[in-house]
Amino acid sequence: MSLKYEILAAAVALMLPTTLCAQAATPVGRPSTPAAAPSTARPGGFREPDPRNFDDHAGYVSLFDGQDLKGWDGDPSVWSVQDGAITGVTTLQHRAHTYLVYRGLQAKDFDLKLEIKAVGGGTGIQYRSRTGTPWRRPDKGLPAPNLNWMMTGPQADFWSPNPPRAEVYTGQFYVENSPMGIVAWRGEVVQIEPGQAPRLVGTIGDRKALNGYVNVNDWNQYMIMARGGTFIQILNGQLMSLAVDDDARDVNNRSGMIGIEIEGAPSVISVRNIWIKKFN
Repeated sequence: MSLKYEILAAAVALMLPTTLCAQAATPVGRPSTPAAAPSTARPGGFREPDPRNFDDHAGYVSLFDGQDLKGWDGDPSVWSVQDGAITGVTTLQHRAHTYLVYRGLQAKDFDLKLEIKAVGGGTGIQYRSRTGTPWRRPDKGLPAPNLNWMMTGPQADFWSPNPPRAEVYTGQFYVENSPMGIVAWRGEVVQIEPGQAPRLVGTIGDRKALNGYVNVNDWNQYMIMARGGTFIQILNGQLMSLAVDDDARDVNNRSGMIGIEIEGAPSVISVRNIWIKKFN
């Protein structure tokens, strides 16, 4: 990262509450990748599955070469490439809520893998999304958004714990620019059926305990799997949320674009190693 962005990221980090920084420094029991399962045979000839290698890109296509924003579209005053990562920056003097849109591909069913970091503010990975839809809730104090850079559709949320309430958002399944909003909070399995409000059908774990898997102010491995109406969001090898949308009319159940959000100020958002395996 250039000296300019390194100083800005450090300044944003210093604004985080001391207790949160202390908590974030030593998350308890968090593997960077799934623990290796023993490959020994079980009674009946069954075997434990081997862990998936996050760095295995066989069958995947890269969406970012680490050098430029070819194929991506967004506000050039916010987005750039720094030290091999897509970097979004907002300051108190230059606030923004906007998205970087990858226009070179549309996908419905896929596996998406990337690394992400947020220092201050929030971000999220949009998928099956589109641009140009009028914005439901304009941000107070910000100019009217450029709708070519505003995305509507499913999002894998990711937030810095500043403000503190944001620490519960990372990993949740959120539908941007939609009345649905948060569908599956972190730690939940939620189903959507036609004509009914989303319903909780199971739990993954305690929402606050799952925060221990989040690398604060550092890189995180995010994997998003979309199949039909099923959405699986995994962070650092830990399942964070799962949603099943059985309503074919919903915005979630269509092909769309990939994108990156930046929200809040001051923020430094970084994303790298973006790979997708598209099924349709």
